Amino acid sequence: MIELSVVSPCYGAPTLLRQLVKEITEAVSPLTESYEIVLVEDYSPDNSRDIIREICAEDPHVKGIFLSRNFGQQSALNAGYDQARGNYVVTLDCDLQNPPAQIRDLYLKAKEGYDIVYATRRNRPDSFFMTQGSHVFNKLMGFLTDTRQDESVAEFAIFSHKVVEAMAKLGDYHRYYPLMTQWVGFKTAKVDVEHAVRSDGKRSSYSMRKRIELAVTTAVSFSTKSLRLIVYFGTIITLLAILAAIALVIKTLVMDTQVSGWVTLFVSMWFISGIMISVMGIIAVYIGSIFDEVKHRPSYLISETLNIED
Repeated sequence: MIELSVVSPCYGAPTLLRQLVKEITEAVSPLTESYEIVLVEDYSPDNSRDIIREICAEDPHVKGIFLSRNFGQQSALNAGYDQARGNYVVTLDCDLQNPPAQIRDLYLKAKEGYDIVYATRRNRPDSFFMTQGSHVFNKLMGFLTDTRQDESVAEFAIFSHKVVEAMAKLGDYHRYYPLMTQWVGFKTAKVDVEHAVRSDGKRSSYSMRKRIELAVTTAVSFSTKSLRLIVYFGTIITLLAILAAIALVIKTLVMDTQVSGWVTLFVSMWFISGIMISVMGIIAVYIGSIFDEVKHRPSYLISETLNIED
């Protein structure tokens, strides 16, 4: 065991990697001499691997993990957590929007006795669409999982090793660590941090489509609320159908008004068909999630490691 591990998934930011390691080193070396920087390269379509190889050759504190293909940010974090040996483990994105210098604030707060310390972002300089996309994602995630999602909290956080071990015991194939940390519990605190603009000028690889896909996949993996919503929706439709039938009977018998039969039949068929397709689609998503889980496949595969003894 060492004192402090910093895990950073790397994708699409080769020009920032050296600066990332430099700023992390400057932040953690005054705190402890016993530290490691774990860079998890998630099969980025650039020269990130070559740069990480050079960095690992120059600095033994830096560990390199190369995944066999692109598994996504959450799986890359999983790979980093599995290799991290620190009493405290920091997670930090590679885009430098969260300054590594503020690792010190998280670490000192954790030393007060907290097992989880989140960084809450102040003055986010993101674009309107990025901000609104994040807002929609968190609202959708919170609604579908019956949890509270804090929009100011991202992946920048510090965990005690027992929290990392607790999350490792969860056998979920689809992982979303902001929810997993809520589920495992433990003593939690928050620290305000600054949020900067990406210095390389690139946009985040998390598009709106990817955010919605992540929200739906995570909701299905963590909660059965979608199935309950089907029951509620079906109940409401049934009640509306009964009310409509009563209205047609009253209109026909009391008001002596003729109602065209083929119109009501046509509308009813399409309405019921739409409901059935929606219900079957949601059930199919759950069956697909069950299929992924029962296969017991790992959430990532490693093709190569650097500076890791075991």
